[in-house]
Amino acid sequence: MAALLCGCSRQENQPQPPAPATDAAKAPAAAPTAPDSRPVIACFGDSLTAGQGLDPGQSYPDVLQQELDRRAVRYRVENMGVSGDTTQDGLARVSLVVAEKPAIVVLELGANDGLRGQPVADSKDRMAQMIEALQKSGAKVVLAGITLPPNYGPDYIKQFDAMYRDLAAKYKVSLIPFLLAGVAGNPQLMQKDGLHPTAEGTRIVAGTVMKALEPLVK
Repeated sequence: MAALLCGCSRQENQPQPPAPATDAAKAPAAAPTAPDSRPVIACFGDSLTAGQGLDPGQSYPDVLQQELDRRAVRYRVENMGVSGDTTQDGLARVSLVVAEKPAIVVLELGANDGLRGQPVADSKDRMAQMIEALQKSGAKVVLAGITLPPNYGPDYIKQFDAMYRDLAAKYKVSLIPFLLAGVAGNPQLMQKDGLHPTAEGTRIVAGTVMKALEPLVK
């Protein structure tokens, strides 16, 4: 019995032959994916940029990327929209936009400031700081204007609308006077909240942005 136990022990301790190589082991390693070297267009804004209420792939930055690809214009669009952002929120994260080293930034902020009735002078100052930071980084800025519902009063709306025109003139940046031109007020193109475009309306918004970008991406 002892001999049998010893014999078994010696047999188990003998080196085993290597397992045959599998097809996976024989296959060459996959080549690393090349980094995307296309210059960046950063769409920096609030829910209008983020695509609130839309399905994935339907935001205006997504549609903009599709249009650029269709035209064989080599730019990569980054959606840096955050729903609910005010100019104060935007100023807090402008460094994240700069870190992307964008060639162009579509700056769309201020609507939530206006809807909350914040002082226009404060919003304008924060927008100015963002534009200065973006221009200092070497990015070209396209400023997307927006307006407010009439119940905010003509005096406040007049100041608010002028904010975008004044900033565009001061910093010599491209201006989209009204991002939702041809969309706002049309129930077929706006969601039930009356503030955000539908997928169909978003395609019109993307076309408006594309027109402003055309001189910059040629």
